[in-house]
Amino acid sequence: MLNRVLVTGGNKGIGLEVVKKFLAIDYDIVVLGRDFSKFPLKDNKKITMIEYDLSNIDDLPNLVKQVGEIDTLINNAGYMQPKYSYENYPKDAKEHIMNVDLYAPVELMTLFSEDMKKRGYGRIVNTASIAGQIGHPDIWYGIAKAGLINATKIFAKVLGSYGIVVNCIAPSPVETEMQKDNSEERKAEFKKTVVSGRFAEPEEAAEVIFWLATNCPEYVNGTTIDFNNCSYPR
Repeated sequence: MLNRVLVTGGNKGIGLEVVKKFLAIDYDIVVLGRDFSKFPLKDNKKITMIEYDLSNIDDLPNLVKQVGEIDTLINNAGYMQPKYSYENYPKDAKEHIMNVDLYAPVELMTLFSEDMKKRGYGRIVNTASIAGQIGHPDIWYGIAKAGLINATKIFAKVLGSYGIVVNCIAPSPVETEMQKDNSEERKAEFKKTVVSGRFAEPEEAAEVIFWLATNCPEYVNGTTIDFNNCSYPR
């Protein structure tokens, strides 16, 4: 094993907490983000920072070459745009969110899995959302996350025989910067559906992602972990 992980969107929020967990077990970590000005771990020698906008799909093969070989991929980066209604969603905004939230993770799984297949080992974890299960006012965010859940199942089937485990987490709202894009009314309504009456903390979601990326049994493959504290029990 290389003990080398790539965390997209690892400069803040859930991704940052995932990075901290991998530091604790002495992994080499590549963090992908658009802005590292507030990244608190920029002086850590175990971390390589790469500034990149995942809406740039065409240049992903070059990004993968720059990153080099990894045995763990955390497709964590994503965002939403609830300010747009479904009937007035600008074409460029639609394309941008689909690139970042769906097309880029799929391409990264495709590209990085080639070396994983050769080594006979790999772990891939995708961060989807409850929005991909129950819908969301930001229609294209929900569509992208539903697609990522389905892509997790497909890649698990395709890559499983090579020793690569692919799983997904579908969080309900987490206390991150993304919540600034949600209205206070919507946040209050959602909290009523949660047993604890609060949103999750980033550290809690990171615990699940870390387990899926490291210690979960091989038989946990193609699975989406519901992370919503009974707001969507199935």
